[in-house]
Amino acid sequence: MMSQIAGDRMIAANATGCSSIYGGTFPTVPYCTNKEGRGPSWGNSLFEDNAEYGFGMRLAVDNNRELLKTKVERILEIGTTPDLTKALRKSLEIFAETGQEAKDQQLAVKALLPAALKAASDAEAKEVVAKIIELQDYFVDKSVWIIGGDGWAYDIGYGGVDHVVAQERNVNILVVDTEVYSNTGGQASKATPIGAVAKFANAGMRLTKKNMPFMCMSYGHVYVASISMGANRSQAQKAMMEAEAYPGPSIIFAYAPCINHGIDMSQSQVQMKKAVDAGYWPVFRYDPRNAEGERFKWETKEPTVSYQDFIRGERRYTALQKTAPAEAEELFARAEADAKRRMDFFRKIGELM
Repeated sequence: MMSQIAGDRMIAANATGCSSIYGGTFPTVPYCTNKEGRGPSWGNSLFEDNAEYGFGMRLAVDNNRELLKTKVERILEIGTTPDLTKALRKSLEIFAETGQEAKDQQLAVKALLPAALKAASDAEAKEVVAKIIELQDYFVDKSVWIIGGDGWAYDIGYGGVDHVVAQERNVNILVVDTEVYSNTGGQASKATPIGAVAKFANAGMRLTKKNMPFMCMSYGHVYVASISMGANRSQAQKAMMEAEAYPGPSIIFAYAPCINHGIDMSQSQVQMKKAVDAGYWPVFRYDPRNAEGERFKWETKEPTVSYQDFIRGERRYTALQKTAPAEAEELFARAEADAKRRMDFFRKIGELM
């Protein structure tokens, strides 16, 4: 879905983890290509510095586009072929756009550049046109996506994520939230909720899950969404399209069933729906641009499924009856109360905004 929305403009910085394994294992990659066979550019980083890695991509794209614009303005001053002059002026007019017109215009310019290089009247003109040829793929802006799990975003790489969202650069962050360090063996992260059993939390997690969506909202300029694709695919698509179109930092928290949850993974989409129906996972969108409208859209319906039935359907919770049998029921009750508190908290945000 992400690559269909962003298309061949997409540049992905993927933290090491489950998403980099299934995202970069050829030939079965989940990224789509267009009819010309073009798709996203993808890079993998250590998960402790992935936010900085992706932020560097954004800075590089911005610098390349600024340099390209400078060179285009210079060649228009020097003079070039009539066709290229017309095409370049049009490109500057729509330089901030990313739609089909901008893509078609980029192709039109690229087709004219080789002839313009041959026809260049002096050394400076040749140098400028050569630089434009080098940077010709930057007439249309790139869509930078920083991807990783909750262990990266909530925990080991949080300092980098926080730094990136605190800036005003146009980056998109996708947090694939399994609520546990999945790829390294199932250790607890700061996204692990009360009562869940994981390595280093063998007797069940005792602290509440970090409220990272609200922490990001508190900056006031960050687009924030919480999605669960199996529960509401349309809402997930809207969130990703809005995040991609948002001109500043955006972050999406996506609920992700995991083998470490102790479920039938062929039913992961069903499990996503149950998580929302049970009041376990919130679904919402926050767009700071709607200064006079509804900035916070609470899209979570009242629970229709028992919270206790939901968590008792996953081995990460039922294992607590073996690892801490005397405290299991108390922790299950605390987990439900904490989930309700979180839901009420987000609902009140919507009322205040």
